[in-house]
Amino acid sequence: MANAIRFHEIGTPSVMRWEEIEVGRPGAGEVRVRHEAVGLNFADTYFRSGLYPAQLPAGMGVEGAGVVEEIGEGVVDFAVGDRVTYTGSPLGAYATERIMASSDLIALPDGIAFDTAAAMTMRGLTAAYLLRRIYPLKAGDTVLLHAAAGGVGLIFTQWAKLLGIKVIGTVSSDEKASVARAHGCDEVVIYTREDVVARVKEITGGVGVPVVYDSIGQSTFDISLDCLARRGLLVCFGTASGPTPPIQAMQLAVKGSLFLTRPALADYIADPEERAELAGELFSHVESGRIKIEINQRYPLEDAVRAHHDMESGRSIGSSVFSV
Repeated sequence: MANAIRFHEIGTPSVMRWEEIEVGRPGAGEVRVRHEAVGLNFADTYFRSGLYPAQLPAGMGVEGAGVVEEIGEGVVDFAVGDRVTYTGSPLGAYATERIMASSDLIALPDGIAFDTAAAMTMRGLTAAYLLRRIYPLKAGDTVLLHAAAGGVGLIFTQWAKLLGIKVIGTVSSDEKASVARAHGCDEVVIYTREDVVARVKEITGGVGVPVVYDSIGQSTFDISLDCLARRGLLVCFGTASGPTPPIQAMQLAVKGSLFLTRPALADYIADPEERAELAGELFSHVESGRIKIEINQRYPLEDAVRAHHDMESGRSIGSSVFSV
């Protein structure tokens, strides 16, 4: 028998339970994966709280790394013993084992540890599409990134540095400011005591930035719009503080003919070839040491309640993983 974290009702972290489950055998096109590490992402809380719909009872988590233990009929792209990682799959990653479609898996190079993979697959692929697909950034551009000391933020900033892009990052504390700077953030704004818009305008000579990457949502939306240069783009890719507020189209015109997008990782890795290309670039940077993955919080898988409390409190820095 295997074990998993499941929830039978939406609510606070306390609704999650450590349960014994029957995994079963993989069917056609499926494999059974034994997890070595599981990713902990803020988006996990959206399912648990009801912000994202889930059919209850449900598993938790969408990111993990491990070893293929058994393959089903017709599986030719993976074999027993293969090292794999994944993200964006159906809920159920908070488990010691699970059945998955082989098409959801990504082959994991030998040079990347399981815990590193679980800490970076979602965050790294998110940074990949933000930097490589959303906007035609070029060397010398300056962008604004909220939550610069978060898991996505630390990968994004290092990758941006490789591309010659200057990053202004926002953080909540001096400790997080130090972490962001150490990972290549060029300018850091501590939003709890500084005026973000004023600082961005000061840094950019009053012009603003061509792109703002905002994973915070409700509390930063207006600030993000006001930091943009004329015809700038606001990329809302998360809602850590709550859903992005409604916007009137005329507001975009008044503020400088701005653009707004609300992308989702799933739409940038749905095509297997595009996913392989983005993953290949990410893995190459990590294997070479050009991008370092910070795992600052580690938890036993059965300690998911405490992990969610820590994450929602804002205490987390960098990436968090569960050991299995």
